[in-house]
Amino acid sequence: MAYIEMKHSYKRYQSGESEIIANNDISFEIEQGELVIILGASGAGKSTVLNILGGMDSNDEGDVIIDGKNIAQFNNKELTYYRRDDVGFVFQFYNLVPNLTAKENVELASEIVKDAQDATQALESVGLGHRLNNFPAQLSGGEQQRVSIARAIAKKPKLLLCDEPTGALDYQTGKQVLQILQTMSRQDNATVIIVTHNSALAPIADRVIRMHDAKIKSVELNPHPQDIASLEY
Repeated sequence: MAYIEMKHSYKRYQSGESEIIANNDISFEIEQGELVIILGASGAGKSTVLNILGGMDSNDEGDVIIDGKNIAQFNNKELTYYRRDDVGFVFQFYNLVPNLTAKENVELASEIVKDAQDATQALESVGLGHRLNNFPAQLSGGEQQRVSIARAIAKKPKLLLCDEPTGALDYQTGKQVLQILQTMSRQDNATVIIVTHNSALAPIADRVIRMHDAKIKSVELNPHPQDIASLEY
């Protein structure tokens, strides 16, 4: 059995009298330790998939099996524990608490789970050991994004979900962030899923899931993912 299996998943929304199908019969598998890119234009349904995998939203039909558990059958309390204990989130905008230092922002996450990584260690792992006591306003955009990654990985999540994590960053800073994510997958066996509209990032992934119009268009395995250092996009 694959580490993640989404089977015939549907998500529908009501808009007035009409129904919008955000995910239309979505099925795919992901193995543990893979770096996966879900690729598609705005409105393709990829963020809905990410929200369902992260327990931030529930599907209307189908199975979402993660590490042997079908989270589609979880109640609200079970989903809360799942989000807290098993999932790390990284978003396009960093969602840091402005009046807390970098270290305190990371400690927020590590306080809610057992056996969390030390906040200082987490920040050192993303190259910010020298920025522990800086506030978000004193950090560049790339540094703030690295704090948000440190906050996510301090929980030691089974699954790291990233929604357009380089969308607000310049080219070089974006590459630094992608390098951290690729290293986590390769060295720490973390399962990392990145949602993006940027098809130039596809070569770095072990698996590329392409979405179009709320459906899976293709799933491609890449036996030799490209190193971030040599990527141009």
